[in-house]
Amino acid sequence: MKLGQLIRRLTAAGAGIVMAGAILTVPAAPAHAAPGGSGPYPADYETTLRLPRHTVYRPATLPAGVLLPIVAWGNGACRADGTWFENFLKELASHGFLVIANGRPGGTGSTDADMLIDAIDWAIAENGRLASRFRGRIDTTKIAVMGQSCGGLEAYEVSDDPRVTTTGIWNSGIMSALDKAQLARLHAPIGYFIGGPSDIAYENALDDWNRLPAGLPAFMGNLDVGHFGTYSQPNGGEFGRVGALWLKWQLKGDAAARAAFVGPDCGLCSGPWQVRQKNLS
Repeated sequence: MKLGQLIRRLTAAGAGIVMAGAILTVPAAPAHAAPGGSGPYPADYETTLRLPRHTVYRPATLPAGVLLPIVAWGNGACRADGTWFENFLKELASHGFLVIANGRPGGTGSTDADMLIDAIDWAIAENGRLASRFRGRIDTTKIAVMGQSCGGLEAYEVSDDPRVTTTGIWNSGIMSALDKAQLARLHAPIGYFIGGPSDIAYENALDDWNRLPAGLPAFMGNLDVGHFGTYSQPNGGEFGRVGALWLKWQLKGDAAARAAFVGPDCGLCSGPWQVRQKNLS
């Protein structure tokens, strides 16, 4: 679908706009209420002068003996508001992850893919910094880059970083044929979580799926909720539940979480999700 067609479609739906080749979204902004999430470690967010353009989600009380894998998140619209997906990101963090969103709480302006790398670099540095509250608390060998819509395009851009353990593409897909070459650089398992045929990213995501490198482990789940997903629902709704499962499998090796995605009888195979699988074991 051409950019002009997308603009007209979005304008007619009153749903959002497209700028600079990236889909912009307008999910509801939930009120800040800490801590949150359904996981064993209720999570909150904070900011730090050492990473001034980001929002850091983490268990409110860092759990003893638990290393936190790193999740770098790009917002829809490439919007520099680190609390735009607050319910969803608290849910992920509450399962024992350090989630770093592009943008400050309530921030304005735009983000870029380099900010995801900044987040990863900061987390790795904090794990070793003498005075850091995160010293020795972060699993720097397990790293996810993820994003919604425009943020998914940011995640694609940096997924060739050899430190990346998994990529998560949420309501997103590469629009320009000229950018499809990025797919050949993918090296880590990838999960697509799309809003079904009514999601404006649906066709692009399917095209990306069909172009993935041979042998790359990949999962695609389509839930018929449209482009805005369930992010603003309590605990991020169904997207929050499934996102936490994906991270628990990919970054923590959780066997129960793996069962949600693998095989013809996978946990998501018999519910409302429409599932595709490649090279999963």
